[in-house]
Amino acid sequence: MEPRQVRTAADARRILQERGLRHVKVGVHDIDGILRGKYLHIDKFSGALDGGMGFCDVVLGWDSNDQLYDNVTYTGWHTAYPDANVRILPETCREIATEPGNLLFLCEFTDKAEEICPRGVLRRVLARAAKLGFEVKVGFEYEFFVFAETAFSIREKGYKNLKPISPGFFGYSMLRNSVLSDWYRDLLAMCETMDMGIEGLHTETGAGVLEAALRVKDALGAADAAALFKLYTKVLAQKRDWLATFMAKWSKDWPGCGGHMHMSLWKDGRPVFFDEGGSHRMSDTMRHFVGGQRALMPDLLAMVANNVNSYRRLIPGFWAPTVSSWGVENRTTSLRVIPGSAKSTRVEYRIAAADANPYLALAAAVGSGLWGVENKIDPGEPIKGNSYEIEHPEKAQLPRTLMEAAGRLKASPAARDLFGDAFVDHYSATREWEEREFRKAITEWELDRYMEII
Repeated sequence: MEPRQVRTAADARRILQERGLRHVKVGVHDIDGILRGKYLHIDKFSGALDGGMGFCDVVLGWDSNDQLYDNVTYTGWHTAYPDANVRILPETCREIATEPGNLLFLCEFTDKAEEICPRGVLRRVLARAAKLGFEVKVGFEYEFFVFAETAFSIREKGYKNLKPISPGFFGYSMLRNSVLSDWYRDLLAMCETMDMGIEGLHTETGAGVLEAALRVKDALGAADAAALFKLYTKVLAQKRDWLATFMAKWSKDWPGCGGHMHMSLWKDGRPVFFDEGGSHRMSDTMRHFVGGQRALMPDLLAMVANNVNSYRRLIPGFWAPTVSSWGVENRTTSLRVIPGSAKSTRVEYRIAAADANPYLALAAAVGSGLWGVENKIDPGEPIKGNSYEIEHPEKAQLPRTLMEAAGRLKASPAARDLFGDAFVDHYSATREWEEREFRKAITEWELDRYMEII
C-alpha cells in the first residue's frame, strides 16, 4: 500500500504492518505554523487512531521560542498545562523522504482546543465555502534563502557575514541551477515523495535565494503541503550542513521572501471566477471575492504578517505591497488578478510572506473572499501602473506594526464571524505578546547609534 492511498484508520494499520514499522512520526502545527511532534510506538499509535491521544496543551500556550504567554486564557499556569486531545489524520500519511521507510501523520487538536487549532480554523473556513457550494483550489509559492552555514555557525557569527550558497543577484539563473543541480534534484525528488510536488523551481533575485511554486491542490491539502515544504526544505538543507530560512526579511540589503497564494473557487467541478463577457474576464463572484479580500485585509493582516519581522518586508520598491489594493497582472498591488482560461483565472494574494503560518494565512485570504461574496463587496477599479506612487484612501492603509495589526484583528466583527471569538481573542493576544517580547530587545542598531554619542 502506498502512503497516499491511506484514508482510514484501518488503512493506517495495514501500511504499518506491511512495512514492519515499530515507530512512526506524528505532529501538530502550533500557532506560528511550527510542527511539534514525536516518534510514537505503533501500539500507542494504533490505539490513538480510534480515540485520539493527549498532547500537552502548552503547544498552544507558548511562542516560537518556547516562552510561555502570560496573557492568554485558554491555557497557562492557571490551568496547569493539561493535555489536550488530538486526533490523528490517516489521510495525511506521508513517506518521510529524509527517513526512508518511515511515515509521518499529521494531527489536529479537538474539543475546546479545536477552536484555536490553526488547521481547525482553516477547516471551518472551508466548511463555510462548502455551505456556499464552493471548493477552493490553491497553489502556494515560496521564496527562501539558503546559506552554506549551519545552525551553529550562524550563531557563532552573530548572524553576520553569512555565506550564501551562491553570490550576487542572478534571477532565473541556468548557471546556478546547473552548478547546484544535485541540490535541486534532491529537493524536487523529496517534494514528489512527500506529496508536496513542485511545479516550478528557480533562483530569485538575491544571493542564494530560490523560489518554489507548489502544485495546485484543494485548499486543506495545499496548506498541509506548504507547511511540510517549509519544514522539510530546512531538514534537507541542514543534512547538507546548509541552512534555509523563510524569514520575511533577513537582511536590509536583499528583498524579502514572499509566500504568495494563488486561489480560485470551483462549483460542481467547474471554475467560477471566469466570465468571458466580464471586465477582465472576471465573474461577479470573482469581483466580490477580491472585494472582500481587499476590504478585510487591514483587519486580518496579523494572520498573514504574523511576527515583528513580517513588517520589515512591507516597504515600497521591494516587490512587497504596502496597502490593500488590487490590479490586473500588477505586481505592485497586494492582490493580483490573473486572467486566463476558465481553469487558470485566479487571484494571487501577494501580501503574504514566507514566514506566515500557511493555515492561518489561507484562512484569512479565503475567509475574507467568502465574506465578500456573501456581502457582494465591490472591489472598485483596479490599480493601473505603479501602486507605490498612487495616493490611496485611508481605509486601504495597512497596519504598520504587529501590535497595531493585533488590535485591528481583535476589534474586527468580521474576523469574529469568520473565525470565532475564541480564536480571535487567543491569537491577537499571542501577537501582542510577540511584539512585547521584541520591545525588550536592545538591537545592534541602537547600540551603534546611541551608546557613545548620546
